[in-house]
Amino acid sequence: MDLVQLEIFKAVAEQGSISVAAQLIHRVPSNLTTRIKQLEQDLGVELFIREKSRMRLSPAGWNFLDYARRILDLVAEARLTVAGEEPQGPFALGSLESTAAVRIPALLAAYNQQYAKVELDLSTGPSGTMIEGVLSGRLVAAFVDGPVRHPTLEGLPVFEEEMVLIAPLGHAPITRAQEVNGESIYAFRANCSYRHHFESWFTQDSAVPGKIHEMESYHGMLACVSAGAGLALMPRSMLESMPGCATVSVWPLSPRFRFLRTWLVWRRGTVSQSLSSFVKLLEERGAVLAEG
Repeated sequence: MDLVQLEIFKAVAEQGSISVAAQLIHRVPSNLTTRIKQLEQDLGVELFIREKSRMRLSPAGWNFLDYARRILDLVAEARLTVAGEEPQGPFALGSLESTAAVRIPALLAAYNQQYAKVELDLSTGPSGTMIEGVLSGRLVAAFVDGPVRHPTLEGLPVFEEEMVLIAPLGHAPITRAQEVNGESIYAFRANCSYRHHFESWFTQDSAVPGKIHEMESYHGMLACVSAGAGLALMPRSMLESMPGCATVSVWPLSPRFRFLRTWLVWRRGTVSQSLSSFVKLLEERGAVLAEG
């Protein structure tokens, strides 16, 4: 097994096609086919399920892809470290939508200015999606709702968010979930940690939400609540950043549910120069919180 085989395997795995991967890494398709077969023979397993013109990863292939990405990342990191150069190359970062919109724009601008050779690529989505991205190697690190208890992840708390319930103007006061039992709510997809938090708030008071409308943005939630169609939960910082925030009533949650911490997480033992520099910048700006 050599690095070229790993690079070829990674390209084919990510593209799902020999021909597309060959164009991407500037090799002839027959060379990729041969090197993949040699790698499978060396490992003693089939890494792909071949379907006409498509190449799907087998269960063993999915496991091996994780290791291949980590090995290639470590090799790239070692080269940079030995050369003594500043951070450079791709840096795929994930984030909750609210964190990306409110908490980190100035941080990302400062990072881009200080480390111009780093190719920063930001993706946003629910915590579940971002964590999956870090575990798969698609993302170097991600801002998620924490703490994250996973044996292969580590991280640190960076922001504290006050979660607030928004309701239509004129809605009766809301001090507990029983008072809105059965009312419709707006939330992100099922793998959103804030949605789980909202549902837990109902459950702890022996209440249940009515219809759950899945939305793609906080702006959409705000518009629906403002129109009188239901309730939503969001960080106060996000709400106050949006035009129209005065068109809804805002109710704090009980102390147990009121505050959540955002964490920056990454795969254990895979801290690159780019990530180390990013964490250092967070610390310099006072964004890192004390754990506990």
